[in-house]
Formats: sequence, C-alpha cells, structure tokens
Amino acid sequence: MTHDVINQAPPLIGHDVSSDPALLDGLDREGADWATGELRQLGLLAGSAKAQEWARLANDNPPVLRTHDRYGHRIDEVEFHPAWHDLMAVAVGNGMHASPWTSARPGAHVARAAKFFTWSQVEAGHGCPISMTYAAVAALRHSPDLRSEWEPQLASRTYDFGLRPAHDKRGVLAGMAMTEKQGGSDVRANTTRAERLADGTFALTGHKWFNSAPMCDVFLVLAQAPGGLSCFLLPRVLPDGSRNAMRLLRLKDKLGNRSNASAEVEYDGAIAHLVGEEGRGIRTIIEMVNMTRLDCVIGSAAGMRYGLVQAIHHTTHRKAFGKALIDQPLMRNVLADLALESEAATTLMMRLAGATDRAVRGDAAEGLFRRTALAASKYWICKRAPVHAAEALECLGGNGYVEESQMPRLFRDSPLNGIWEGSGNVAALDLVRALTKEPEGLEAFFAEVALADDRRVGDASERARKTLASAGEGDARRLAEELTLVLQASLLVRHAPAAVADAFCASRLAGEWGRAFGTLPAGLDLEAIVERAT
Repeated sequence: MTHDVINQAPPLIGHDVSSDPALLDGLDREGADWATGELRQLGLLAGSAKAQEWARLANDNPPVLRTHDRYGHRIDEVEFHPAWHDLMAVAVGNGMHASPWTSARPGAHVARAAKFFTWSQVEAGHGCPISMTYAAVAALRHSPDLRSEWEPQLASRTYDFGLRPAHDKRGVLAGMAMTEKQGGSDVRANTTRAERLADGTFALTGHKWFNSAPMCDVFLVLAQAPGGLSCFLLPRVLPDGSRNAMRLLRLKDKLGNRSNASAEVEYDGAIAHLVGEEGRGIRTIIEMVNMTRLDCVIGSAAGMRYGLVQAIHHTTHRKAFGKALIDQPLMRNVLADLALESEAATTLMMRLAGATDRAVRGDAAEGLFRRTALAASKYWICKRAPVHAAEALECLGGNGYVEESQMPRLFRDSPLNGIWEGSGNVAALDLVRALTKEPEGLEAFFAEVALADDRRVGDASERARKTLASAGEGDARRLAEELTLVLQASLLVRHAPAAVADAFCASRLAGEWGRAFGTLPAGLDLEAIVERAT
C-alpha cells in the first residue's frame, strides 16, 4: 500500500435534511407545526444512503423513449430506472403532489412546501411531475365537473405508474404543455388547433415543443379554439383503454434535470376537455403557472440549502495550512455569505407558502400580497441559485468538480427554475403587469415589509418606491430585485437571529458587499451565522 487516505471528508449520510432552523421556524410560524413529525421522518430518509443512491441511479440512467413495441405497434412510452419510481413513491406517499387541496387543515400547503423543500434536496428532477400535479388542481377549479372527476385521484397518496384508463388506477399525475417552437413564452402565438366535436369534447391537432413529464396520466394544454386561445385537459389514455392521439417525437437532451423526461409531442386529433371558458385559456392556466412558480422558488431555495450543507460539511473535515478550512477567515466569510442567501430564500419561500395557504382558504389580503411577492421572488430567488451553486461547488475545490460529489448535478440543475414557467424577463415583466393591474397588491406588499420596525428596512423600502415611481419596462429586473431584497430583509429582521439579519441588511441593503460571495464587511458575527447553518 503506497498511501493512507487522509484529509478527505466522510460521506454526508445519516443526517436529518429537514434539520434547518429557518425551515422549522417557518413551519411553526406559518401554521403547520402539526406536520413536524412527518417532516422529520422524511428528513431522515432524505439523508439516508438509500435515498442518495436512488438519486444517483435516476440521473446516471436517464429515461428512454420507446415509440414502438417489438411488433411495430405505436406505444409512445418512456422507460425509467426503478430508482425514479422509488423517488416518486416517496413524494406521492408524503402528499407533495396534490394532497393539500383535499385537506381542510390550515397550513396544509405550508407542510407540503416544507416537504417538497426537504425531498428536493435528494433529487430535483422528479419534482417536475409532482409540482405540476399540485398546480393542475388549481386550474381545474375553473371546471367543477372536471374537478370532481379528477381531483380525488390526483390527490391520492398512491403512486401508480403506467398508461391505463384513469378509472383503473389508484392514483394519477398531471403534466402540462404550453410552449410551441414558434412562440416560446408568447403562448398567444400557439398554433395547435382545437375542433369542437358533437359530444362536447375537442379534437386537438398541433405540435408542442416542450411537454413536461409525458408519462403523466393527464395534461393541461393550450390550444386555439373557435372562441380563441383556450385551456384543455387531455388524458393520455381514453376511457375505453385506447391511447389518445398524443405522439412522443423525442425526449429533450437537457443540460440538467436529466432524470426527468421532457418531450416534444404532436397531437393528431387528440381528445380533450375544455377547462374554464373558451377563449380564456391564459386566465385559466395561470392558476397552474402561479403554483408552479411557487415551486420554482421552493426548488431554488432547496438547491441553495443543499449546496450550503455540502460546503459546510466538506470544509469542516478538510484541513489546509494547519487547520480546518471552516476555521480559515476567508472561507468562513464565504460560508456565512452562502448561509445568508440560503436562509433568506428559505424564510421567503415559507412566507409565500403561508400566503398561498391562506389565499386558497379565502384570505383576500394574503392573495394580494402573494401576487406581488411571488412574481418578484420567482425572478430573484431563481436568479441566485446558479451563482450560489457555483460558489458552493468551489468550496469543495477539485473534489466538487467530479461527478461523484453530486455537486455538478446541483450546478446543472440550478438554472432550470429560472427558465421554467417564464424566464427572467417574463417573470420581471409579470411583476410590472401585476402592479399595473392590481396596485392594491403593492400596498399589501409594503404593508408586509413595514412589519419590520427597522430603519435599514425602511430606508430600503423608500428606495424601492422611488425605483417603482420612475420604472419603465426596461427597469423590471431591477425592480424585482429591490422588492425581493427588501422583503427578505424584513422577514429576517423579524424572524432570524440578529447576526443573520444584521449581515443581510449590511450587505444586501446597505451595499457593504462586493460582487461575489465571501465579501461581507468586517464587524459581523460570521461564526454565529455559520453555526446556525451547520
């Protein structure tokens, strides 16, 4: 033997992934402390070697498209590694898909957000069909008959994979298809046609550039009906057991999100049901979009927490120049900075989950706040995820650059939420539209910010108002950034330890910060910040 293996961090396994003060405090504060036991059990599973192996296998063995069987029959199926199904079964079994919609318990959407945050740190790709199923129910509420037919199975906690008629399954999942190659985010440019049939259903013909999770049982689809762009519910399998005319042309070869299948599809007279009013498709499907935008924020926050924990674990066990990396002043600055970004994102996403829960239950004020806060947060939190992932990876040095560390997977996955459900410009412009159409939402937003009786937050709030007063369309990104930062600061001042709030205000609000992580000013309690995140 030529050498002993020393100065390497041990595997990070056997820990509780949900053991995050910002997460647990938010769970209690937003009315879902009753779910703490379930969350902690899920956290232990998430930290197990078994779950981490599922994640590795699901990404090392990506889905495969099978267009035909051995005899030449068209089947249009996607084959997944068994590890994918293990991940999905846990997510569905813990109600991360649509269960909150059938629960009368206050805080159900908050509990679901905390679980989604925790389990997403195991593997992000399978969260796509889970998120869309959660969001689809919101859109179906525009059509009570469809809702009563589909909601019980969508909310079922049984994962039942395979293409069969819905009435033969113990649980179903939902996907979505809006984007077409000639329009992208401009969905009004869609050319998929919807022809009304004698029985009241529609036949859809067209091409979708991105169809998320094509092995789901039912999809929400936008198409041009005689009355204008409309929203439809399209099942993969018809009640008589025949396959609907939805052809899978190819799977997208993506940068990240590799465990999940994203397909290019064609409809050739596929049978679908109108959801909501004909010609009001965007208004109908926007309910689904807003729910998936919440999950974009949750997923990005989860990625930040995962990267932070990996960085702290590695630097705790790795030594250089005579002491642990975590005790080196410059590395401690980097870790504290990463911790600030992570805690601010987690605290904000739990507040948004609480607002969602209360808005769903009829709280109009919370609905107004959520409309503005979610649009701004979708832009900024998702923008921060890739740069956070890159810095966390760098904390592991060369060890973080190899696939075995799983940090490259985190880095590849990190841009997705910034693109999904509207890339940066779309999200920022949506904020401007929200403020124009519902100015009372802005006042609800600033009323929330003002709950922090703090001069630093007050000054930043005034600066944001000045930006708003003179902002044009070209300033939408800057406005979204300022609004999100002042909201995060307000939340941290009210709910986080002083060390965290002071450092966030000094760096993100007062400008005592460089242009990269690890540039926090002197005089802050960095040790307390890192200790809280450990």
